[in-house]
Amino acid sequence: MRAAVVTTFGGPEAVEIADVERPEPGAGQIRIKVEAATLNPVDAGVRSGAFGGAGTRRGLGWDVAGTVEAAGVAAGWQPGDAVVALHYGVANPLGTHAEHVVVDASAAAKAPATLDATHAATLPLNALTAAQALDLLDVRAGQTLLVTGAAGAVGGYAVQLAAHRGIEVTAYASTADEELLRGLGATHVVPRGTAPAPADAVLDTAVLGAEALAWVRDGGAYAGVIPGAAPAPERGVRTAAVEVAPDGARLAELVRLADEGVLTTRVAETYALADAVKAHARLAEGGVRGRLVLIP
Repeated sequence: MRAAVVTTFGGPEAVEIADVERPEPGAGQIRIKVEAATLNPVDAGVRSGAFGGAGTRRGLGWDVAGTVEAAGVAAGWQPGDAVVALHYGVANPLGTHAEHVVVDASAAAKAPATLDATHAATLPLNALTAAQALDLLDVRAGQTLLVTGAAGAVGGYAVQLAAHRGIEVTAYASTADEELLRGLGATHVVPRGTAPAPADAVLDTAVLGAEALAWVRDGGAYAGVIPGAAPAPERGVRTAAVEVAPDGARLAELVRLADEGVLTTRVAETYALADAVKAHARLAEGGVRGRLVLIP
């Protein structure tokens, strides 16, 4: 099969489309025929060598939407099942940017009934990250939440999930995104460069660090999105950073919310797998609203 991989680190040109052996599922695993796979900033990090691994092959891609074509013992899925899944890890020799991928069966959920594979593929990594970050913050209905980078993929899902739970959301983002963010459920939109009012909790998807921590009220909570990089606690503020974990049951809940219209998927552009270098170059340009999706 064909797969996008890196064997040397660098810019978009480091991505190779390689011919590799098709993987076989073991016990508790499934092999998915990939119909769509999202390109995320973490893939650029793997490609550039931010996570190490010099001299080895690194696969790219964490999100997948597709069809089960083979299942190991006790996998619980059948060939032909339409699924979405999170394929976690920065050190995998193969990722979801491929024609086929093997994942743990427990990481998969039934695909949304109302979305095509291209849009469904944007759910696993970003929506799970948003949901698990809100868990860390333990913010409740009636409280206030500030989301930095709110127009991004994780930020947008966090705005929608929080608003759905009855949390008052302030979005910190570009003024150009105000209409989008109010449509997602933000009560307030604060332009970048303007200090917002203190909130009970801050989800810092823009990685502002200490600046965003200052916007948490005393005794509140801060969550970042770079594992191990949360600022030190102060003023009684709890600080943490989310490290997304595969969770098929939680992903199924998010799929249900997408089918109900609570979560809005956003696709910016699609690329053939053979054009993965072009997709990485577009991601590097910045300013993407919605996700770039590879179609094998």
